[in-house]
Amino acid sequence: MFLSKPVMGWNSWNTFTKDINEQLIMDTADALVSTGLRDAGYVYLTIDDCWSEKKRDRKGMLVASKEKFPHGMKYVADYVHSKGLKFGMYSDSGFMTCAGYPGSFGHEFDDAEYFASVGADLLKYDNCYHPSMSGMQRYNRMAMALKSTGRDIVFSACSWGTNGVFEWCRSAGVDMYRSTGDITDTFESIKDLFLSQKEKIQHTGPGCYNDMDMLVTGLKGQGNIGFGKGCTDANYRYHFAAWCMCGCPLIIGADVRNITKENLELLTNKYLLAIDQDIECRPPIFIDDTTGHKDNVICFKHLHDGTYAVGFFNSYDSKLNMELQFYEIGIDPLMGYSFELTDVFTGKNVGKCKDAFTATVNAGDCKVFIAKLVK
Repeated sequence: MFLSKPVMGWNSWNTFTKDINEQLIMDTADALVSTGLRDAGYVYLTIDDCWSEKKRDRKGMLVASKEKFPHGMKYVADYVHSKGLKFGMYSDSGFMTCAGYPGSFGHEFDDAEYFASVGADLLKYDNCYHPSMSGMQRYNRMAMALKSTGRDIVFSACSWGTNGVFEWCRSAGVDMYRSTGDITDTFESIKDLFLSQKEKIQHTGPGCYNDMDMLVTGLKGQGNIGFGKGCTDANYRYHFAAWCMCGCPLIIGADVRNITKENLELLTNKYLLAIDQDIECRPPIFIDDTTGHKDNVICFKHLHDGTYAVGFFNSYDSKLNMELQFYEIGIDPLMGYSFELTDVFTGKNVGKCKDAFTATVNAGDCKVFIAKLVK
């Protein structure tokens, strides 16, 4: 399957881990519709680890948990599809999943047939308990197994950025690949994952996307990866805008049945979604903050309509001025060009800037603009 844009959707792990069941999944499908998230583009609903029985059946096939999914997985998939959504499932490239359920190593073709038979549209494929054979071999084998079913199934390789995944993921039939370790609902985690992309982001592009892990936007310290009170709304703005600037898959991890108005508005921000889903899917240029704060990030991204996205990300715990000198992106002051800027959070035109632009950014927050080059 060729993905022309990064995947958008929801995954059960961050909030619910093992505490999943068919009613929860159906209620979540309803919530994706009623909140407007589906219509904003979040169409892939994925059940993560812990969905199966602890053992395969006598024929060696995977079996959905009879307690959690008494009607079977096709019943759930059919309901998800009836809501205009796509259905995602989970397995592992090793002998066991990360939570100790049956993995797909040695069963790739049988498992791929199972996923196709129940109506899966995406497979998240993890990296626990595997033999020493290379990641490329393990993931390439499942890619071939999925294609052999004749069903279009997005292949999401969750290899945590290990085994040189950047070098082989596209060649191995992968549609999206994890370039990082696991995220947590902390600002430190968000910053670390974002900053880790400076030397990696150039590998992303149409057909094979760099995945910095699922969104923690809206978790507020709840669920499996929450710590304390979680992040502030400012931190979530930084997080969501950074993932959009990097053109990452946008997979919500919060309980969408109870998400706050502020975080729902953030997740459906039309400007940020347009940046993430831009048809050219170009990675951003990372530029150092010339004010000397080394952990701050300025991103500059080409968009298909001739405009540009410019993001200022303040990683510190105090309000700071961040400056972009236009010569850093190739515009010399003698050329006579300016940038006309629109704030993506307010929708307001903030005027023209020549030579440089200084953004005042709150602690742990960001400012993002759509920039039009004008004479």
